Amino acid sequence: MIVQALILITGAIAVWLSQDHREQPRRYACLFGLAGQPLWIYSTAQAELWGMLVLSVIYTAAWWKGFLIHWWWRAMPPGAGR
Repeated sequence: MIVQALILITGAIAVWLSQDHREQPRRYACLFGLAGQPLWIYSTAQAELWGMLVLSVIYTAAWWKGFLIHWWWRAMPPGAGR
């Protein structure tokens, strides 16, 4: 039950922030999305929902891409390579 509540909270915040018209709140969407992904992976593996598990891995990759764009590469000095 706690895992499901955490999935709900992190997922709702991530989706809400991803649709904000301001860039600063949008940056945080990927952090909340990534925070929920281990919970998704754990839950789907425990329930043997293999299709959902694959989808969770795909979502993890998408949230990771958002982290790279909004946090990792943004912090790199210009010309440092991407």
